[in-house]
Amino acid sequence: MTVMREPRLDEPPPEGTAERSARSQEREVIDFDGLYHAHFRSLTLQLAAYCGDLSQAQDLVQEAFCRAFARWSRVSRYDDPVAWVRRVAWNLATSRWRRLRTAQSWLHRQREEHMPGPGPDRVALTAALAQLPTTQRRAVVLHYLADLSVVQIAAQEGVPEGTVKSWLHRGRAALAVILATTDEVSDND
Repeated sequence: MTVMREPRLDEPPPEGTAERSARSQEREVIDFDGLYHAHFRSLTLQLAAYCGDLSQAQDLVQEAFCRAFARWSRVSRYDDPVAWVRRVAWNLATSRWRRLRTAQSWLHRQREEHMPGPGPDRVALTAALAQLPTTQRRAVVLHYLADLSVVQIAAQEGVPEGTVKSWLHRGRAALAVILATTDEVSDND
């Protein structure tokens, strides 16, 4: 066990303290740009070997250096700031791999459901709705497909209830004419 005591003004400093202060001053001299330029390539190659993807490795190392830059006042005082950046980059790679693995396992558990395409009636109705004026089309869709009442549609559109009833009446009449002509055309084919 080593016991340290405060140095006195009239005594020379104990042995090794000058070396320690010189080493701490050397550590403070490390600048971020120098560290980045000296180690980016080697860290990228290490992570590329780990990940199997060079561009992903570059992104991970870049993110690790960004995190180091944000904490540079603390990281620069570490004995080996490169080790800290390397550990952060490896942790990022591991986290990314875990997220991808979780997403892939979720995708594998999903069942593929095959839905039949729209029938001829649906195609004819969609085409007929496209021919209606916007206000009538919106009223018909909201009333018959969204199951909104006339009062709810009037409140949503900011118009009187009578206007909505008029839109619905005109829309139904126009759809009847359009769909009747569509049926006649398909019967003649």
